[in-house]
Amino acid sequence: MTDHQLPDPVVRISSAQEIARDVVVVPNQHAELVPNIGVIGGKHAVLVVDTGLGPENAESVLAFARDHAKGRKLYLTTTHFHPEHAFGAQVFAGEATFLVNQAQAEDLADKGAGYLEMFRGLGPTIARRLEGVRVPTPDVVYEESHDLDLGGRVVRLRAVGRAHSRGDQVITVPDAEVLFTGDLVETGRFAIFPWFPPHDTDVSGLRWIEVLARLVAAAPRIVVPGHGDVGGTQKVEAVLDYLRELRDETWVRRDSAMGRETTIEEVRAVLIERHPEWTGQEWIDAGVACLCAEHGG
Repeated sequence: MTDHQLPDPVVRISSAQEIARDVVVVPNQHAELVPNIGVIGGKHAVLVVDTGLGPENAESVLAFARDHAKGRKLYLTTTHFHPEHAFGAQVFAGEATFLVNQAQAEDLADKGAGYLEMFRGLGPTIARRLEGVRVPTPDVVYEESHDLDLGGRVVRLRAVGRAHSRGDQVITVPDAEVLFTGDLVETGRFAIFPWFPPHDTDVSGLRWIEVLARLVAAAPRIVVPGHGDVGGTQKVEAVLDYLRELRDETWVRRDSAMGRETTIEEVRAVLIERHPEWTGQEWIDAGVACLCAEHGG
C-alpha cells in the first residue's frame, strides 16, 4: 500500500471541534491512517462515528464520547470496515451498541482478518497499534437504512452499495445538514482504490461515481470526509470530478486498444500533472486498473 515508513497514527482528541449543535468532529489533521471521527448527540443518546486504528486510539475516543455524553446512552457505527475506521470497536463492547449495515458486517466477517494482517505488515508502528485487535462483530445489523433516534434528533444511517468498498455507509444528521461520508470522500489526495486482485476487487469506480452524484444532489451543508478537511458539498464534487476524469482518461485509451500497463503509465502522468499538490499518487495505478476491469460494462 505504501513504500515509506508511516508515522504513528494517533487520534488527537485535543483537536475536537463542534461543527454544528451537538455534532463534534475530531479531525485527522491530515495524518495518514487517522480518520475524521464524529460524535453526534441527542437528548438521550450519543452516536460515535469511527474508532481510529486499534485499541489505544479507540480508548481515547470512548473516553471523549463518554465525557461528552454525560450519562447519555452510547452507540457506535463505522463508515466501512477498513482498520483505521473500525478496528477499535472491541473497546466499546459493553459500553456502546455497535451497529452497521449488512454489507459492512459481511466485509468484517469475510475480509477483516486479511486486512488486519495486511495492515500489520505496514511497519512496526502500525503493528504495535494493532496488538490485541480482534475483528469486531456488530451488535445490530440493518439491511439498507436505519433511522437512529438519539432523542429529539434522528440520525440516518444509509448503505450506499458497492463503491469504495462493498459495505460503505453514510451518516446524515438532517437537522444540522451534516453528512459523514467515510472514504467515499477524501480531500487533498487521489482517491484510494483498495483494488487488490484476487483478494479484494469489490471497489467499483463506476458505482462510486453514481453514489457521489447522489450525494451532491442532496446538497449537504457540511461534509465530513473520511480523511481531510471538513467543508461543504464542494468536497464531494471535487472527488466526483476526479473520478470522472480518471474514468474518461482510462477509457479513451482502452477504446483505442492501448495496453493496460501503458494506459496506467499515461494516465498517472496526466493526473499528477493536473493535481501536483495532491498526496496518494500511488493510488492512481489501482484506480486505473479497476476502471480497466470495468471498461465495456
